[in-house]
Amino acid sequence: MYSKYKQLKAKIKEKYNSLSILDRYILKQLSDVFILGVIIFTSIIFASETFTQLIKQISLYGIPFHIAIMMIVLNLPQVFVLTIPISTLFATVMTVNDLSLKSEITIFKACGISIERIARPIFCFAIVMTFVSFFINEFIVPVASVQSKSLAIYSLEQKHIPENKMNFTIKDIDKEGKLKRLFYAQWCKDKTLNNVTVVDISNPKNIQIVQAKKGTTSDYGWKFDNGVIYTISKNGKVFNTSLFEESNVSFGIGDVNEMVKETTNEFNFFKLMKHIKKQKAHLEKKIMLEYEINLFDKLALPLTTFALAVIGVPLAITPPRVRYNRGFLFSILIIFVYYVIRALSLNLGATGTIPPILAAWLPVITIIIVGSYLFYKKAYKI
Repeated sequence: MYSKYKQLKAKIKEKYNSLSILDRYILKQLSDVFILGVIIFTSIIFASETFTQLIKQISLYGIPFHIAIMMIVLNLPQVFVLTIPISTLFATVMTVNDLSLKSEITIFKACGISIERIARPIFCFAIVMTFVSFFINEFIVPVASVQSKSLAIYSLEQKHIPENKMNFTIKDIDKEGKLKRLFYAQWCKDKTLNNVTVVDISNPKNIQIVQAKKGTTSDYGWKFDNGVIYTISKNGKVFNTSLFEESNVSFGIGDVNEMVKETTNEFNFFKLMKHIKKQKAHLEKKIMLEYEINLFDKLALPLTTFALAVIGVPLAITPPRVRYNRGFLFSILIIFVYYVIRALSLNLGATGTIPPILAAWLPVITIIIVGSYLFYKKAYKI
């Protein structure tokens, strides 16, 4: 395995060294800014959305810290799919704008090097990143998402028990933050709770109190041995009393399974296509539209990387009289316009106003048409 890695690394290095000095010069600047962009935008998106949801889930269901860290790492690939197009645009605009401000583009043109030739390594870089984005979205994100959710289910089934602790309580909270069950144990040793009392108030009609000598975790929730269950009405009347030698209770697992079940958004392109063909006759029109938009979007979203590079190059070429860097400002503006068009087209597609394929591809087509027109003007007219 290591020898194959060395061979691949040697081939990449050989290909890179075979490039012209101009290509290597532009690609070096491009890759440096791209890496910086991935770090910045991944941090922003992850901290504002994914990380917040994970922290809420961790605090709500009491997931242990080490499993929480693994879940955070497994959620990074789906963030990379969003940050790669943005980072490619950021790298394109900042690199070309820097070349323009230093008058290097003017020097290149004086030496007979056209803007088309200058943009060639940028477009090649964008095409490579398009395939990288598609690969991550198709093959890494679905697997990582399933693994992350499996960890959540495993953590909840093997409910975290404080070892060697006496007279402690554990709260089971629902999605709205309300108390569902309260656990009390006299002491814990070898992952076994001793002299356990559980007050279950999740049922609005009655209250259940479980008392058992021992309680342990199992694959199905919590397992209690040698106990009794009291069913009491809200006004204090005892409905039923039953003794048991062994009882398994899945505290909160049903809600979590609903929350972490696999969705069609996490299918790859081919799996989603098969799912649509299989369920086409049984699904409502609204749901079918959503599935079809997701299907076409799995191809359109990676291609956004190339489309943003096409529009980024002409916008980053600064007029001679402008002596300040407009790269970051243009990046933010283009990203804002793109996501406005994307939100509009997806909503129109969801309501059936436009076909699903157009809803997914309209932002990419718009950016490519505008970018190609601007690039033509910059490269051949001015």
